[in-house]
Amino acid sequence: MPAAVQHEEPREDDKLLARVAAGNQGALSELIARHGRGLQVFAARYLGNAGEAEDVVQEVFVTVWKQAARFDPARGRASTWLYRITANRCIDQRRRRALRTFIGLDDVRDEVASPEPDAEATTAARQELAIVRDGLSRLPERQRMAVLLRAVGDLDIAAIAEVMGGSAGSAEQLLVRGRRALRDHLRDHLRGHLAMAADGRERKSS
Repeated sequence: MPAAVQHEEPREDDKLLARVAAGNQGALSELIARHGRGLQVFAARYLGNAGEAEDVVQEVFVTVWKQAARFDPARGRASTWLYRITANRCIDQRRRRALRTFIGLDDVRDEVASPEPDAEATTAARQELAIVRDGLSRLPERQRMAVLLRAVGDLDIAAIAEVMGGSAGSAEQLLVRGRRALRDHLRDHLRGHLAMAADGRERKSS
């Protein structure tokens, strides 16, 4: 590729971001066309999951739409800014995945799943994670710390005990109790949601 074209591409990205900042949706579409595929490949290889990568890139461009005015071309290239946002979203996604795995969200969902085909609203990942965040805020402080060190920090029992200044046995008990409390919290919310949905269907049919 000629050097002149290489120099033009960053300038074109800067112009597109300026237009996005001004509320131009067409400019956002152009930016997606130019960089969306590359960002998705990067996210998919980092996360090892194409579906999660697609979600991440959607979040990235929502962020770009909202924060394009924050981009400063004097501090770096637009493409670098886009990849930095994507990298941060990938890290967030891995933390969410670790939290889901640790708590066993999929197991809880199977326990309360409705046989009705329209139950998908109750199993949306964002709803579940919002409930879990609420549950985390309700845990005793040391249980919350232990759970976050394990699920988000990816520390083993010995490391958690060292961070918290206790024994490995006490750290393990904190994790057991915290995980049980979060699963119960999620199960209760999902069952309540299903009961409300069933009641709503009965009212409509009557």
